[in-house]
Amino acid sequence: MFRFEFDKALFFVLVALLGIGLLMIASAGVLYGESRFGDSYYFFKQQLLGLGVGFLALFIFQSIDYRVWRRFVVPIFFVAVGLLILVFIPGFGTTVYGAARWVTIGPVSFQPSEVMKLAIILYLAAWLSTSGKAQGKASDFYEGLVPFLLILSVVGFLIIKQPDTGTLGLIFLISMSIFFASGAKLTHIASLVGASLVFLLILIKMAPYRMQRLLVFLNPEHDPSGSGYQITQALLAIGSGGIFGIGLGQSRQKFNYLPEPVTDSIYAVLGEEFGLMGAGIVVALFMFIAWRGFQIARGAQDEFGRLLAVGITTWIVGQAFINIGAISGLIPLTGITLPFISYGGTSLAVLLGSFGILLNISKTSNYGANALRK
Repeated sequence: MFRFEFDKALFFVLVALLGIGLLMIASAGVLYGESRFGDSYYFFKQQLLGLGVGFLALFIFQSIDYRVWRRFVVPIFFVAVGLLILVFIPGFGTTVYGAARWVTIGPVSFQPSEVMKLAIILYLAAWLSTSGKAQGKASDFYEGLVPFLLILSVVGFLIIKQPDTGTLGLIFLISMSIFFASGAKLTHIASLVGASLVFLLILIKMAPYRMQRLLVFLNPEHDPSGSGYQITQALLAIGSGGIFGIGLGQSRQKFNYLPEPVTDSIYAVLGEEFGLMGAGIVVALFMFIAWRGFQIARGAQDEFGRLLAVGITTWIVGQAFINIGAISGLIPLTGITLPFISYGGTSLAVLLGSFGILLNISKTSNYGANALRK
């Protein structure tokens, strides 16, 4: 039997987000599921399967002492790299909408980039906390910055070849948060940010669709029936919701107006049906995870646990606000989904497993231990 002595507040916030996610997928996916698969609740049923696998991973991972993961970070990282390579191999890789992001092995299909998010957190946390000298290593040019760049370059090359600029940006954000928390010099951080902006501009210039997304971001009315269609429809949905929304299941934009209503655009449907109040509650729930997660990191018993908690918290909250910001027109569209709410079995399972690791860190964290008694 697994012992589940969890941080109750953190766990119940997770359950709230998962409940909202199931509710929204059931609502947003009705017509989409019927038109694509002949089943109005296809996406809802599939999400339940992903939720079952994810909760199993969460229960198992929260019961394993997080320090155990340190022994396996190298093989986990190389397996994740191998899976990223596998997407380009015929017979294993599957191309969807022109992007090679899926691997199919027998009846199982999944996105290796989701596995890589957890793998790089584990690897960087272990590497930068070796022998308790994380701060000295991270701040050194040759022992910190150069190897860090090499790791990011290998992972970044494989992800941009898919191509998946949004995931690359998220992995960069996660990695930078761990690097910064481990004591990297601000000059190194500034140099990395500057170099990444130059690299992003090169990527935009290389691909016309990225340039179109940037133009739409700068001018939302640019090409409203073409490249600006998704953000136009999303803003219409959010604006139609008003303060309290038009009611569960009453969204009009989900009926063949709003692209990808159960994945990228689900926050827009939520805003339409539950209004500013509902959308604000979701933001507040993610902000609570950020506060609680970083408190757990601050009270962690060792450097590995601290960096691990920083990485997992940054991943969950960073991905959430990238999605919310993009669908609200605050940043360019990225294709990043909303954690625990958007449809996606691989993402949900890996996120819940990672959340289990965070819950385990909380058990021995000075902050987390106090939270258990509340």
